[in-house]
Amino acid sequence: MNWTKQLTWKLLINVFLSFLLAGVTVLALILLSVFLVEMSTFAQDMFVFIENIFPPELIIIAAGLFSFFFYYYLLMRLTVKRINQVITTVQAIADGNLDYRMKVHSEVDELGKLEQNLNEMAHKLQHSIEEERRAERTKSELITNVSHDLRTPLTSILGYLRLVEEDRYRDEVELRHYIRIAYEKSESLHLMIEDLFEYSRMSGGMNLDMQRVNVAELVSQLFVHYQVPVEECGMTLRMRNAQSPAYVNADTLKLVRVFENLLSNSMKYGRDGRFIDMVVHSDPVEARVEIVNYGEPIPQTDLPHVFERFYRVDKSRTGDRRGSGLGLAISSTMIELHGGRIWAESDAERTRFIISLPRVP
Repeated sequence: MNWTKQLTWKLLINVFLSFLLAGVTVLALILLSVFLVEMSTFAQDMFVFIENIFPPELIIIAAGLFSFFFYYYLLMRLTVKRINQVITTVQAIADGNLDYRMKVHSEVDELGKLEQNLNEMAHKLQHSIEEERRAERTKSELITNVSHDLRTPLTSILGYLRLVEEDRYRDEVELRHYIRIAYEKSESLHLMIEDLFEYSRMSGGMNLDMQRVNVAELVSQLFVHYQVPVEECGMTLRMRNAQSPAYVNADTLKLVRVFENLLSNSMKYGRDGRFIDMVVHSDPVEARVEIVNYGEPIPQTDLPHVFERFYRVDKSRTGDRRGSGLGLAISSTMIELHGGRIWAESDAERTRFIISLPRVP
């Protein structure tokens, strides 16, 4: 491995530097001894006494060896410290402490790169484990939400059908009333299941039948199609279209599903405003479609979460609980698959859902 080769060369360089420094130190000691002998009679007597006990060559060798090991220890101390830090980091990661990070002493040598790689590995492991835990929490929340949302209409269906089964109704009018409620709850249940399956398919990937589509014309067709349903809700549908064609690459059916989700959302939550506007803007870069309602605004705290699955803004805004809580999440995923963006803006006057798609010639 490269870092082991680099470490080997570092050890050899430390040995060479230790020899060099030891030689310089011994030479400096010899020069200092000569200077002291010339300057002091006491020093001269001391050196003569030492020479009678130890040969000068032995003293020089001992001083050289001591200096060599001393300098080698100092030079190796940093390297050993860095190696120990690597060992400590690996042990901390092995013990599950993925928050542990080591100091990177150098970005040049291979040991420094090893330190960087260990920090990066710990970061990726931590991120991977957090993603796995988040996925587990999401799965648990999904099961809880689906169970709750499916149980609510199912309980109503069973309750009203039980009344019919036990002949607990006064006349045919009340019988038809019970059956109509059971039918509406069945429709709600069917919608939830369809949305759930569609979201699951998109989460695993979805093939799009892409073709060149004029968004301005598509929105015009939807405007004609939805005028009557909007009027039945006591509202008025208005449109302001682009002056020229706005072509994008899109799967027409999926794009229509997105617009229908947004229109249904506006019909459900924007009734107080009496109007729904469909606006198409176009420029050389993008085509932008806005679905605007003038009902009760979305609180700013909820606005960043409206495209999350099963997220509902303040259930008290409407008594109509029909819906899967997946419509906006499905719309967001579909637009992202088209390479576009979708976001919401809301204030005291209006709530806008805006879709931006890249233009094609």
